[in-house]
Amino acid sequence: MARGKVQMRRIENPVHRQVTFCKRRSGLLKKAKELSVLCDAEIGLFIFSAHGKLYELATNGSMQGLLEKYMKSTRCYVEEQADEKQVLESKMEVNMLKNEIEVLQKGLRYMFEGGAGKMTLDELRILENNLEEGILKAANKCLQEQMEMQYDAANTDPIMTNIPYPLTVQNEIYQY
Repeated sequence: MARGKVQMRRIENPVHRQVTFCKRRSGLLKKAKELSVLCDAEIGLFIFSAHGKLYELATNGSMQGLLEKYMKSTRCYVEEQADEKQVLESKMEVNMLKNEIEVLQKGLRYMFEGGAGKMTLDELRILENNLEEGILKAANKCLQEQMEMQYDAANTDPIMTNIPYPLTVQNEIYQY
């Protein structure tokens, strides 16, 4: 006699559901033990019933030992992934800095050789932004020093001197 195909859906009758759970649980535990014996595998299995009862199987050693082994293996995997990600980010940052240095060196050659070199429009824009940032930093530093001198003369503590460039000049001033 052949078995019919079982539909995978919740069994509505609680008695039938409990009987099926017990039979399938014992079948699953039996298959796990067989796999462990045949293939010399370490198997840990947790099963929680609908009522919250725990059934567990640890084929070699204890469940605690298997969990510790699992945690070590996943921790190493996560650490390896983090290391790979950090290396990749570092390589990307190095490449970005190399490109920026190349553009800046090209801009210096362009400025000091009287425009004899060739620069693309994007390179000129990057150079312009870097020059604007440099001008802003220099102006902010000068203003900060002047404010500190005035505050020192008045014997009062300067406000917010721990911020590197607290005074910011908007970029719109330098655009033309």
